[in-house]
Amino acid sequence: MDETNPTVRSLRTLQLLQDRPGITAPELARRLECSDRAARRYVSILREAGIPVLATRGRYGGYRLGGGVRLPPVTFTAAEALGLVMAVLDGHHQAGDDTAPVGAALAKVVRAMPTSVSGPVEGIRRSIAAAPDRGAARPDPTITMELVQAWSRQQVVRIGYRSERGTTWETDVESWAIVVRHGRWYLLCRDRRPNAVRAYRVDRITSLHPLDDSYEAPTDLDPVGLLEEHLATGWEYDVQVRIHATAEEIRRVLPASSGRLEHLDDRLTRLSATTSNPHMYAELFACLPWDFDVVGGPEVRSAVQQVGQRLVAATR
Repeated sequence: MDETNPTVRSLRTLQLLQDRPGITAPELARRLECSDRAARRYVSILREAGIPVLATRGRYGGYRLGGGVRLPPVTFTAAEALGLVMAVLDGHHQAGDDTAPVGAALAKVVRAMPTSVSGPVEGIRRSIAAAPDRGAARPDPTITMELVQAWSRQQVVRIGYRSERGTTWETDVESWAIVVRHGRWYLLCRDRRPNAVRAYRVDRITSLHPLDDSYEAPTDLDPVGLLEEHLATGWEYDVQVRIHATAEEIRRVLPASSGRLEHLDDRLTRLSATTSNPHMYAELFACLPWDFDVVGGPEVRSAVQQVGQRLVAATR
């Protein structure tokens, strides 16, 4: 935002008049980083827009807003407030939809603005055509808010979960952190059923019920690093692949979330992981510049065969 833009400075003037009734022209100019004459001009712009600004002369004089001009307080529901945070973090594009939390919250902000400002802003909000991030997966704001509240209280929750292939289950978890990674929200937690660290997609949590149990989260937690380490664990299908390259070479090609790398010899490394999407791994392996052997996981082996047959068929 251009802080020197007259509209921006006029809005900043309105904010200063609200926050500091009786502010003098020199003080207003200092805070706006402009001349006294320019500050008076911004006051005139507000008056031209129908906002009563009163001026008092003398030693204790200054500018203040007239009666009845104060903006009404803007209140948000928990879902709307979180929706705004999510919009900032991952580029949400429902600003024009009043039925969505983000759109409803922005509509309240727009309605609180002076008419001269809200008109153009509302026009932009209604006509904007943003290109959505196709890789983003936005969780339900209500479930996310309940999850955040339970996390802040360090309260165990029972979640219902649906995997990518449609498998559903319930489990009890201790929430350690919520991490936003590439437009997707993850819950990093200790799953009490297998007693193991897990990373669950928040958008795939179908239900959430707080329990009476509490816990203590680790104090030296590295949320991002731990998330990368555990994204490939705890899923339905096993992945065991030997890659004819060093671990250092593989790390430059495969993301850290692909699984755990184990050195076997100078030119052989084993990748171990689990997945709910064998075909994703098959396509990932097809792009490797080295030979590889699928040694574990019949589902992944079948997916690799299907991808290989498709590639061979494409050359006929």
